[in-house]
Amino acid sequence: MDYYTLGNSGLKVSRLALGTMTFGDDWGWGADEANSRQLFDTYLEAGGNFVDTADMYTNGNSERMLGQFIKDSGTRDRVIISTKFSYNAEPGNPNAGGNGRKNILRAVEGSLQRLGTDYIDVYMLHTWDQVTPAEEVVRTLDDLVRSGKVRYAALSDAPAWYVAQAQTIAKERHLEPISTVQLEYSLAERNIEFEYTTLAKHLGTSVMVWSPLASGLLSGKYKPSEEGVEGSGRLAMLASSGNPAFNKFTEKNWAIVTELEAVAKELDRSMAQVAMNWVANRPAVASVIIGATKLHQLQDNLGALDFEIPAELQQRLDEASRPEARFPYTFFEPSLQGMLNGGATVGDKPKSFQQPILIEGAGAGVSND
Repeated sequence: MDYYTLGNSGLKVSRLALGTMTFGDDWGWGADEANSRQLFDTYLEAGGNFVDTADMYTNGNSERMLGQFIKDSGTRDRVIISTKFSYNAEPGNPNAGGNGRKNILRAVEGSLQRLGTDYIDVYMLHTWDQVTPAEEVVRTLDDLVRSGKVRYAALSDAPAWYVAQAQTIAKERHLEPISTVQLEYSLAERNIEFEYTTLAKHLGTSVMVWSPLASGLLSGKYKPSEEGVEGSGRLAMLASSGNPAFNKFTEKNWAIVTELEAVAKELDRSMAQVAMNWVANRPAVASVIIGATKLHQLQDNLGALDFEIPAELQQRLDEASRPEARFPYTFFEPSLQGMLNGGATVGDKPKSFQQPILIEGAGAGVSND
């Protein structure tokens, strides 16, 4: 397992992170405790060290299970725990959710208790609440770092302008910076490329990917050639949940799945491995969250970085999945940019990149994100 630094920090995380939203069968499609423990143990045996959860995953049972597994395995110092706050578990109490200081300080205590630990490695805003100023969030996260309850700060599912504002405030006021931004990214969801990858590059943060298999669409289970695929699986179960992340059955996505299947056959790899390999090697990506409910799924996922996708096949996947540019991004396409540069080719300054280095005795490569 190779390790990348998380954004512009010294924290070394495995390129494949273990997602634990499936830990617990409270929602009807997860893994029970015995299977979850097996997934956790297998991930650690493969060299993984980065585990992602949230206070509301499976009604808090994800954090409880994870904390117990870490305690039983004696791996607290090795495992990097990432957990999140934002969502409300107390209807009628507006301050039991959101991103205000009151809720952050309430939520962190609950997560620490459920995880059975005295500190959280990466503490993350789960979803932008459209209310709380970035200054309040950044200062509260900085206070938690200074108190020792949190090691690194992060954001998830927030607008690019908000992330940029938070990171700029942190840098200018010498507060704890945003180490990573957790976002949905896959062959079927590439819209973050319009803003976030450039943001990460210029503001010293990184991208942590969730749903690299588009909620299972790219796993190999769904194929346009098979009948009845829309009536089975988690995507079908959650189609009416109101969450747009599960709205994946579209004509364009079926075209992506078709091309992915063809490329996977040429590489003699599973569709899931090819889809995760593609996203893991995109610019600014530090770590990709893999999630599974069955051991064979995790074992397959763990082989996603053991090969390279040839340039020709990479281009086929890029073309099949390319998102449609809309205003104002159409003005940044090469054809219009040439009108600004008089037809001359003008590129960005080259970015230095440190090659992976071997940690003696650990057998693990570490590189800057």
